[in-house]
Formats: sequence, structure tokens, C-alpha cells
Amino acid sequence: MADSPEQVAKRADLTGVVCPMTFVRFKLAIEKIAPGKILEIILNEGAQMQNVPRSIKEEGHRVESVKQEDDGYHLLVRKGQ
Repeated sequence: MADSPEQVAKRADLTGVVCPMTFVRFKLAIEKIAPGKILEIILNEGAQMQNVPRSIKEEGHRVESVKQEDDGYHLLVRKGQ
């Protein structure tokens, strides 16, 4: 996302991935960045957008922003401690 106020440390395109693999791939991606850094994930509408943000929060991370684009929903996730 070019207009994000902070540099994105890593991106993960999860469009087309089916739950529970969506969450597994999110976990693998967020493990590769340092606490406090930003991971951008791209999700499809529907089950992904219903389940993944809730799971992110339950894991202690924070969804900083959600923006709908042509290729899906772009979420900026700040990794928790």
C-alpha cells in the first residue's frame, strides 16, 4: 500500500487460500517479522474477512487498517510482543 504511513516489513497474499490454511499462512508470515513491525495481508471477502481479523486480535496483534482494493482487502497488521 503506497499510502501507508509506515513501511511494510512483509506482504502475504492469502487470496484463494481456504481456512484453516489462511490462518496457518498468516502465522508463518508474521513470525518472520519483528514485534512492532507491519505485515500487509491480502484477503478475499467472505469467510476470510470474517475469521482472520478476529484470529489476529486473539493472537495479540493489532489490525491497523483495512482497505478494499481491486485484488481484495488489504490489512495492515502490527505484530504484538
